[in-house]
Amino acid sequence: MPSDRSVRDAGFTLIELMLALVVVAIVAGIAIPQYGDYLLRARLTAATGTLKELRVRMEQRYADERTYAIGAGCAIAAFTDNDTSFGFACATTNGGQRFTWTATGTGRSAGFVYLIDEAGVETTIAVRTGWTTETLPVNRFIVRQGG
Repeated sequence: MPSDRSVRDAGFTLIELMLALVVVAIVAGIAIPQYGDYLLRARLTAATGTLKELRVRMEQRYADERTYAIGAGCAIAAFTDNDTSFGFACATTNGGQRFTWTATGTGRSAGFVYLIDEAGVETTIAVRTGWTTETLPVNRFIVRQGG
């Protein structure tokens, strides 16, 4: 039969368990917000990458047809990318000789709006409050807080 001392030393004390819970809570309190920011930056980078790809596709269209438009609309239909939580829309002007693609954040990406035009000018129209101290719009994509 085991002695009283070995039975008592076999498990964790309440204080040891509480200490472990405090450490886990502190790590989670730091890691979870950082992970959320990481996911948001990934969505923003994917959305701005899609805008750049759409510009290339529009240039290919222009090389073939000498216009960015099909009838009254854009050469590429507007769409929503559920992976990045962004909606993409296109507008043509000047008789189909100019275009602007707009990416507007929805869901977890709400508050972000980016533009790209036929000249390749990348513009950030809106970001979430606290993401930048610059006056918007700026002629670059802001995809990182403080950037």
